[in-house]
Amino acid sequence: MFDLPSTLQPIVNERTQRAKVHLLLKRDDLIHPEISGNKWRKLKYNLEQARTEGKSRLVTFGGAFSNHITATAAAGKYLDFETVGIIRGEPHHPLNSSLQFAQDCGMQFIYLDRTHYRDKDISSISSHPLLTENDRIYWLPEGGANMLAVKGCEEIVSEIDTPFDFICAACGTGTTLAGMAAALSPKQKAIGFPVLKNGEFLYDDIRRLTNADCQLMTDYHFGGYAKTTPELIQFIHTFYQEQQVLLDYVYTGKMMYGIFDLIQRGWFPKGSVIIAVHTGGVQNANVFNLKSSEL
Repeated sequence: MFDLPSTLQPIVNERTQRAKVHLLLKRDDLIHPEISGNKWRKLKYNLEQARTEGKSRLVTFGGAFSNHITATAAAGKYLDFETVGIIRGEPHHPLNSSLQFAQDCGMQFIYLDRTHYRDKDISSISSHPLLTENDRIYWLPEGGANMLAVKGCEEIVSEIDTPFDFICAACGTGTTLAGMAAALSPKQKAIGFPVLKNGEFLYDDIRRLTNADCQLMTDYHFGGYAKTTPELIQFIHTFYQEQQVLLDYVYTGKMMYGIFDLIQRGWFPKGSVIIAVHTGGVQNANVFNLKSSEL
C-alpha cells in the first residue's frame, strides 16, 4: 500500500553546479497518492496507537487548506476509521478542493470560530454528537504534532543511506523537522523553512518535542500560510520544467525556493550534500490549476 523507503532524486541545475553542492530530493510525495509525505510519517504510529486503544473515530484540527486534514481523511477511508475534522473559521460553501476531497473520503466537519480555535478551546462545540462518544475517539493534534509523529519522522533519516551534511523541510508545526533533527549525527544539520510569517515561534514548539538542534530560515513564507506570489508560482513552473517534479505553493515550493536562494548566496559550503524532503501536498495546491484571483 505504501512505497517505502522513498527514493532520492538528484536535482542538478546551473545553481548547484556553480556552487559545487549536491542536492538530492527525498520523494516522500510518492509514498502514497493520497496519504503522502510527512503526513503518513506523522500518522503512522498514531494510527497504531488508536488501534491498540480500540478507538474507531479520529478527530483532528486543521485549516481549510490543511494537508493534515486531507491525509487523515484518506487514512480513515483506507484503514477503516471514522474521521472528523474541526475546521478553523466559518463554513465553506462551496467547499474548496481540500475540504471536498476530505468529505469525499468520508470526513465530517465541525467548524470552530478562530478565537476558540487558536486556543483549541472546544467548549462551544463539546456537545456536538460527533464529540460525545469519548470511548470511540482518538484525538490527533493539529498537524499531527506529538511524540508519536516525531517517531515517524525520525524514519526519514534512517532510510537515507547516502552520507549528507544538511537535511531540509518546509515547516508548519515543526514536527517533521523535530523528528529529523532528533535522528541526525552531531555533524549533520536540520534546516527548516517556516511557511507562516514570523516563524521564529517554531523554535519553542520544536524544543517541546526534541532537544536536538535545528535552524529556521524565516524569510521564505511569501506572505504567510497558503499565500503566494507570481514569483513563487513562476519558480514552481520552472522547477517542474527542469526536474519534472511538481511542488506546491503552500509548503514545498517555498522550501525549494529558499534552498536555491541559499545555494546562490553561498550559504552552503562547497562540496555540501543537501537533502530536501518533498513532503507531498501537491494534490491540494496544484499551481497548474491556480486561478489568477488566488495570487
